[in-house]
Amino acid sequence: MSLLDSRTRPTHQWLRPVAVASAVLLLGYGLLRLLDRLDGHSDKGAWAWNTGHTLFLLGVLGFAALIVGLHGLLRTRSSRLRTLDDVAAPAGLVGAAAFVWVILGDLFPRFADAVPTPGLVLYGGPLLFEVGLLVLLYRAAAARLLPVWAPVLMLAGFLAIAVNLNLLPVGAALVLAGLLPLRVTPRPVA
Repeated sequence: MSLLDSRTRPTHQWLRPVAVASAVLLLGYGLLRLLDRLDGHSDKGAWAWNTGHTLFLLGVLGFAALIVGLHGLLRTRSSRLRTLDDVAAPAGLVGAAAFVWVILGDLFPRFADAVPTPGLVLYGGPLLFEVGLLVLLYRAAAARLLPVWAPVLMLAGFLAIAVNLNLLPVGAALVLAGLLPLRVTPRPVA
């Protein structure tokens, strides 16, 4: 028995390019963030700040699409796994929405003044995003859409970013390496 219900699985050929592009956008943000901080501080509103945050925004939106796509791809007959997917996907999307809120506040100071970001959004949002996405990626690995080491690289990338934002390029590179082998059809059993 397959972990995926092949009768209900639509084609998701767009999933891998979106996943890889999202990781590349995150890497671009990390590199621009380092470039912006070469003088020891961030220049809010400067081209590197604005461009980097725009790349980050587009990357987060891509990761949200990845979450939706994985949720659709991982259809299963198992009610337990379906429940897990049905909890992980909205958690990841709520976390992505929190990231969008924070990024918009960074890009548009008037937005930040008008709608202050609560601490729950600042700290809980990234955690929900990462846990939701990682659960779906571990499920994808169980369905042989990813090698088992790929979600581990993603987790290592997220941890590197959490330890120090200056490690964002390293973390993004690990995320990219974890997403590169993503497939939309399971590998045959050897």
